[in-house]
Amino acid sequence: MTAPRTGWAYLDEVLATPGTVLAFAHRGGAYHPEIEGLENTRAAFAHAVALGYRYLETDVHVTTDGVLLAFHDAVLDRVTDAEGVIEEMSYAEVRHARVGGREQVPTLAELFAAFPDARFNIDLKSEGAADALARFLDEHGAHDRVLVGSFVQARMRRFRALTRGRVATAATPAEIAAFRLLPSGRLADLVTRGRAAALQVPHRRGRWVVATPGLVRRAHAAGLHVHVWTIDAADEMELLLDRGVDGLMTDRTDVLLDVLVRRGQWRQRT
Repeated sequence: MTAPRTGWAYLDEVLATPGTVLAFAHRGGAYHPEIEGLENTRAAFAHAVALGYRYLETDVHVTTDGVLLAFHDAVLDRVTDAEGVIEEMSYAEVRHARVGGREQVPTLAELFAAFPDARFNIDLKSEGAADALARFLDEHGAHDRVLVGSFVQARMRRFRALTRGRVATAATPAEIAAFRLLPSGRLADLVTRGRAAALQVPHRRGRWVVATPGLVRRAHAAGLHVHVWTIDAADEMELLLDRGVDGLMTDRTDVLLDVLVRRGQWRQRT
């Protein structure tokens, strides 16, 4: 396996335990009935960890003074009682906002400290986030606690250059297309120069099935994981697990927990 895939230490744990599936609490389990409206907050992630989740998915933006925030949107308006564009605000301004009327927008540093046994799947949501996250991981020595992705090719190229193979990354859309369309996983891995540790994809895009059995086979032939987002229905979880995917991201942490326990595939921290 190539160097960029060795940074995500807990992939080794999973590969050593056949049948293990990574269960990701997407934004902390945003639609679990007990925490709905509190996505990407410390309370949401604490709830997921209490259920036994070890793999936490979040997004990051960076403030004008370089503070990384766990937050999905570019603006505060949708989920907080404040307004404003995060990348145009200082942390002192953002910290007064309350998600769901009660929870602060957490910094990434706060989450890393609060959940030291957790691993984080991080989506780079703003232009400055690549540089800020690379610095953060250097400062905290946390290169093996994360898998980092982005839908923006240039942003991922920048992050990979800054981290020099020390951090595992998810495939970009162009790299996913190579695994979806080329006839073999090894050829796709050669074309994409072995940069990705995982393909993180939706199950479908409209009528087009992305996470096909063929995609899973090609990814596995090249030594990559396949993680599918964002799956909240039990029957769809079952279908994808039967297809052999390696991880599921869900807003309904209760539903995924029940499915994996029933199948004997719940291997998270208890």
